[in-house]
Amino acid sequence: MKKRTISLRCPTCGKIVLRSEPEFPFCSERCRLIDLGKWASDGYVISTPINDPETGDCYPKPNARKPN
Repeated sequence: MKKRTISLRCPTCGKIVLRSEPEFPFCSERCRLIDLGKWASDGYVISTPINDPETGDCYPKPNARKPN
């Protein structure tokens, strides 16, 4: 029986990364820090509002302003 090796592509650069590598799912500390920087600078956003089925509210509110 052949043993399956789990791997993914690095979300930052696309390089194949094995699960056994220390920076998994990133290929390097550099790619990990680039991804963290995108989160910290609001580079990743939710493209559509999240709907709460119990109250019918949308989050974030359509006309809500971001705090400075």
